[in-house]
Amino acid sequence: MKLHELKSAEGSRKTRNRVGRGIGSGNGKTSGRGQKGQNSRSGGGVRLGFEGGQTPLFQRLPKRGFTNINRKEYAVVNLDTLNRFEDGTEVTPELLIESGIVRNEKSGIKILANGNIEKKLTVKANKFSSAAKNAIEAAGGKTEVI
Repeated sequence: MKLHELKSAEGSRKTRNRVGRGIGSGNGKTSGRGQKGQNSRSGGGVRLGFEGGQTPLFQRLPKRGFTNINRKEYAVVNLDTLNRFEDGTEVTPELLIESGIVRNEKSGIKILANGNIEKKLTVKANKFSSAAKNAIEAAGGKTEVI
C-alpha cells in the first residue's frame, strides 16, 4: 500500500447537509422545517419536561426529603485493605491515593472495621469507627486523626 492509495473507511466521511441553499438541494425555502407552527420558528420547540400543557411528571410526583449542602462525604477504607502495606508503614491519605485504594479524597477518609488487620501500622485519617480504632491498636498499630 502506498500513500496515494489510502482510503478512509466506508461511511466515515459524510457530507454535511447544507440547509436553505435553494430548491434543488431538497432542503431549500423552509429548510426541512415544514410550513408553519412552533417548530418552524427560530427558537421554537418546547422546554425540557414539557408535556403539552399537561402537568409535567416532575410536578406530579411528591417531593420528599432534603439534601444537606454541607454534608461531608468520606472515602471509605476497610481494615482488610490495609494489610497490603508492610509492617511499620505510616498510612496517610496521600499514600492511599497513590496506591489506588482511594480514587479521590472527597471530604476526607474514614477507616471502617470491615475485615481484620494483621499488620502493625500507623494510620492517619480524618475519621475512624471505634471498632476500627480498637482493631488497629490491638494489632499493635497507632491511629491519628488529621
